[in-house]
Amino acid sequence: MVYLNADSIGKTFNGRRILSSATLRATTGDVRVVFGRNGVGKSTLLKIAGGLVAPDTGIVQINGNTILKPSLAHLARIGVFYLPDHDLFSTSLPLGKQLSFFEQRFERRSVTEAASIANVGRLLDRLPQTLSGGELRRAELAAVLTRRPACLLADEPYRGIAPKDHDSLADIFRAMAADGCAVVLTGHEAASLMELATHITWCTAGTTYELGPPAASREHEAFVREYLSNKR
Repeated sequence: MVYLNADSIGKTFNGRRILSSATLRATTGDVRVVFGRNGVGKSTLLKIAGGLVAPDTGIVQINGNTILKPSLAHLARIGVFYLPDHDLFSTSLPLGKQLSFFEQRFERRSVTEAASIANVGRLLDRLPQTLSGGELRRAELAAVLTRRPACLLADEPYRGIAPKDHDSLADIFRAMAADGCAVVLTGHEAASLMELATHITWCTAGTTYELGPPAASREHEAFVREYLSNKR
């Protein structure tokens, strides 16, 4: 089931057309990865789908219902979690305290359970800036798990971490999808993300192409030539 659909999205910044007719679908139980070169509009598309940026054209739908004025707060209330491509936490409070805010606000999953799934239970007394890149990314996913969203839009979740940490994050994303979450990720870590994904979307030249499962995307000549071959 398509939980979130941002359809026919267009967006211009400072006279530059970033997106002309792009679509983002988040399907319950799937891990969808959006690939594309830097500057093609992947982050903009996620921000529009998450309610941070208003599109110039196009619509955002949740469960088939058009959201007339999508906003971050509105979409969060109905189950969308947008995870940005910058650090989520304040530097002034321990991780456990900050996760407790999510638990108290949404009452969906305890900090203890979320921290256990994300393997950050021993880090709850630490300040975020003392964590390694891999620990910080898992901590951010603990926040997501505490919220237990219907849809996760995660922009560059593998940024700043070593390849050895990719598997830990992948296990969390798979567990979320198995729990019924519609997971959408962006990134350039092609090998790890291709292994994780159940569906590939390619963002290029202002639009998007639904390439299907990773095996099918490897048969798409333009995708392989213009994007994937540069990531090997």
